[in-house]
Amino acid sequence: MLTNLTKPAAVAVGRFAPSPSGPLHFGSLLAAVGSYLFTKRQAGKWLLRIEDIDTPRVRHGADSAIMSALEQHGLLWDDEVIYQSSRTERYRDIFSQLQQQNLIYGCQCTRKQINAGGGVYQGTCANLDLKHITNATEPLSWRLRSAQVSCQFDDRLLGLQRIAPAMAQEDYIVLRRDGLFSYQLAVVADDWDQGITEVIRGADLLSMTPRQQHLFSLLGAKPPMYGHLPLAVTAPGHKLSKQNHATALSNWPASYTMARALAILGLHLPAELQRAAAPEQLAFALKHWQPADIPATLEVLAPDFG
Repeated sequence: MLTNLTKPAAVAVGRFAPSPSGPLHFGSLLAAVGSYLFTKRQAGKWLLRIEDIDTPRVRHGADSAIMSALEQHGLLWDDEVIYQSSRTERYRDIFSQLQQQNLIYGCQCTRKQINAGGGVYQGTCANLDLKHITNATEPLSWRLRSAQVSCQFDDRLLGLQRIAPAMAQEDYIVLRRDGLFSYQLAVVADDWDQGITEVIRGADLLSMTPRQQHLFSLLGAKPPMYGHLPLAVTAPGHKLSKQNHATALSNWPASYTMARALAILGLHLPAELQRAAAPEQLAFALKHWQPADIPATLEVLAPDFG
């Protein structure tokens, strides 16, 4: 069994883990503020992790821009910033452990083939023992056997959640055919090693939670508590994201964007604080905001920043 690199946390430990594929946008700010408030209301530690494991999507300087935007909003993190790109050997150790336990297998299926079959992987290669093929013309991806993944979990903010079995129990990739470790493996390893006790994030990742809880259990580790915040969307089903070219926060004053993030999270600032500095607004929120103020919905309409 693998060993955690940290001692069990004595206090609440939360985190914000953006990918440096572009500047911080309002949807990411909303997740950061929600996570920060949730942790700091418990006098806990709030950590920053740069999830740069998907190197083809990394943009030079995006990490610095993200950190600068967080600082302008008063979202100051504890401890040093962790970069996933520095943790490849740790991911390799975990991969090897799963491989030794016969929990993963090689897969030769392409995304095109999976989409042609309905878009959900059906375990086509699960019993082919492809790891022993030495003359394969294409590199393999590696998938985790996931039939034992639970289809439901208790969300700290939304209550009992049920995920469709086809999604929850799909054998998902832990090592891509390009040699990069997947988000699913890296995020569990990182949360484990950093002693994260609570993951407060956007509802777009809600369906991934059972997979991550299951991987924690396979590694003999206790998973953190998960809670999912409303997702800022421009229209139903259209989230704000870097892939959708969401506008960078730097286009507006930090006080403006902070006030709107707090309003979505259920805290409406008094008139005298609407134009106050963002750190002052955040300090007010730390005294007056409660998790119960967050609306129990998966999506909220993003403010019009036009």
